Amino acid sequence: MQGVVYVNGTITSADAAVVPVFDHGFLYGEGIYETLRTYGRVPFLFSEHMARLRRSAELIALPVPFTDAELRAEIDRTCAACEVADTDDLYIRMLLTRGVGDLTYNLGATPVPSLIIIVKPLKPFPERNYTEGIRVALVDVRRNHTSALNPTIKSNNLLNNALAMQEAYRRGADEALMLNQAGQVTECSQSNVFIVKDGALATPPLSAGLLPGITRQFVLDLAWKIGVPASERQLSAKDVAESDEVFITGTTREITPVTRIDDAPVGRDTPGPVTLQLMAAFRAKT
Repeated sequence: MQGVVYVNGTITSADAAVVPVFDHGFLYGEGIYETLRTYGRVPFLFSEHMARLRRSAELIALPVPFTDAELRAEIDRTCAACEVADTDDLYIRMLLTRGVGDLTYNLGATPVPSLIIIVKPLKPFPERNYTEGIRVALVDVRRNHTSALNPTIKSNNLLNNALAMQEAYRRGADEALMLNQAGQVTECSQSNVFIVKDGALATPPLSAGLLPGITRQFVLDLAWKIGVPASERQLSAKDVAESDEVFITGTTREITPVTRIDDAPVGRDTPGPVTLQLMAAFRAKT
């Protein structure tokens, strides 16, 4: 297993990293995380990721006993320990858990959070994903209801996402498109989704019950800067099926065209002009 792992100040190889069994992140999934990537060893949109980390922490009453500068220093130290000869692009996953304590939900049992940072070489997706597009499955697994487990929390508890993605894998797809309880499009299991219709960009609003993606917001801002109209609005499965173009966004996926929803082609079954324009602008920025 490639990469290195930081656990509460200690950096080891991935195979040697240890988290205590009584950590509540392991026992109950009580924790939050952020996934970052580097360009030339520099973490991309670091401040935005840290702001979201703090919002997630606040929503589960989890203290973050580090400044952004302290977190950046520990990320940089972990990245420096990941010696990779053939790439400067690294995958970073930072997890903050409730910490070690007795078998109880009482917050007083875990006064010290655990900080884990995973760094490994970023494995690129196949180039054909960007030149030909990917296939997405509209799955039966619904996104968590906001009153049950708020999807705006980037939680370590990813069973909802995992079950959706496993259904997509069984159906031969690269990603899982999820609806909410009202039948509205929310997001994919590991990314946000956009459609293009008549030259205008649209993505579901946060009120539909989805994670506020860092790359999602970056792309919305980028679209307006290059003259592509963009909005957040409720989308149905029919809206997606009848769109001219579809793409997904995420930290590691960047902008990835979608050319098939289940067995049906999207638009002309090739990455569309607006998607390609945004991909070029995104890569110019990064």
